Amino acid sequence: MRIKAVYKDEVLKLLKKLGLKEGDVIEIGIPISAVDNTYAVSKLSNEQIDEIIESTENGE
Repeated sequence: MRIKAVYKDEVLKLLKKLGLKEGDVIEIGIPISAVDNTYAVSKLSNEQIDEIIESTENGE
């Protein structure tokens, strides 16, 4: 499932309700392109980044 959210004041605010219960734990994937030049990303080639994105999208 993909859903849009707004990041403001260090909090992700979903743009629609998911029907989750209080205390439910979920996993969130954040595209590398949204991350600001982190050390780990800067050491990877574009090919390696594409591999990571593909494997994440495929649930591997």
